[in-house]
Amino acid sequence: MGDGVSSKKPVIVVLDYADAAGAMNLVDRLDPSLCRVKVGKELFTATGPALVELLVKRGFDVFLDLKFHDIPNTVAGACRAAAKLGVWMLNVHASGGRAMLAAAREAIDAGHGPDPKPLLIGVTVLTSLGPRDLADIGVGGSEPDVKAQVLRLAQLCFEAGLDGVVCSAEEAPVLKAALPLTKALTSNFLKVTPGIRLPEDAKGDQQRVVTPVDAIKMGADYLVIGRSITHAKDPVGRLQQINNQLMALDAAPEK
Repeated sequence: MGDGVSSKKPVIVVLDYADAAGAMNLVDRLDPSLCRVKVGKELFTATGPALVELLVKRGFDVFLDLKFHDIPNTVAGACRAAAKLGVWMLNVHASGGRAMLAAAREAIDAGHGPDPKPLLIGVTVLTSLGPRDLADIGVGGSEPDVKAQVLRLAQLCFEAGLDGVVCSAEEAPVLKAALPLTKALTSNFLKVTPGIRLPEDAKGDQQRVVTPVDAIKMGADYLVIGRSITHAKDPVGRLQQINNQLMALDAAPEK
């Protein structure tokens, strides 16, 4: 499992709240040494960059999940602005194309933000989408193969020098075999996996869901977990439960 589950804080807690007060009510109870946090479109639109800067000052690694997708120059500018906020990770849509991905990579590498520079990952196929959805938007003909499309977009991200991709844990084994390292061959080509649920949780709007332990076993590097933690009666206890399961997995002898 690379550098070990416990050492890299694999859990990214989703701050899917409508305002700063709701987000900070949870953040105030979280320990940045035990998890990272994700700020998405709703919260960022409501609060702007101020909340991201506050989270960074509080010691949290922030995944800014805005999924930039536009013409190359516009995406490059957005990536430069995000880097200045001191975020740990940000993402772009791989379907924006090769030129857009390259522009995003160049903007991050230009180094206009704090060190270290943020990780840049590409969104492949949203975990809310299935074969019928891909067919509706003209991808893959009448019987699209989701895993094939994920691999196609992941390969594009790899060729553009991105640090990894967002994918379902179900696709992680394929990507781990096909793209084990970054293009620089110095680190893992990261698999960041949403759609993580505990066995007792409802699937919600996700179609491709996996438990935390199974996701790591399948090759995921980071687990994006929302409702399983934020909707729990004891969110901090649930986070600790998941971390304990992952630490036990990391400590188990290799077979």
